Amino acid sequence: MANVIVDPESTSLQERFALIKTPRPSRKRYPEGCVSIVDSETAARDGSDPGTNLHAAVVYGPSVSSESQRIYYLVRWLK
Repeated sequence: MANVIVDPESTSLQERFALIKTPRPSRKRYPEGCVSIVDSETAARDGSDPGTNLHAAVVYGPSVSSESQRIYYLVRWLK
């Protein structure tokens, strides 16, 4: 995971399953507009479509960046 401070007592920052719309899966963080949170690992895997740049992942967030954008940090891709 990217260098991010994890707060175990936070109710809004947590690991979540997600679908990320991106042509570049090499980034460490993604803006909220590119991330769709899903209910389960199965839902993320089922919704994945690399042909349309939609990738299943585990993310951490949302967090507010220094540019005042809500972002998610990539924990790992689900392959």
